Amino acid sequence: MSFEVFEKLESKVQQAIDTITLLQMEIEELKEQNTVLSQDVQNATTSREALIRENEQLKQEQSAWQERLRTLLGKMEDVQ
Repeated sequence: MSFEVFEKLESKVQQAIDTITLLQMEIEELKEQNTVLSQDVQNATTSREALIRENEQLKQEQSAWQERLRTLLGKMEDVQ
């Protein structure tokens, strides 16, 4: 009788070890995914910041061109 109990206990311990091993493997996979996703977020943030700077530069260029156009139109009106 005690041998059967010992076998059942051994089986349950082995199942627990297997479960722990699988969970540890899953944790490692999730850590790797987290690292990749963190890098993706960093890359996206960097790209976003670059696009914001480019957008601001283009807005400034547009304003400069609009001002030049207004100046030219003003000169044309003065000529007429």
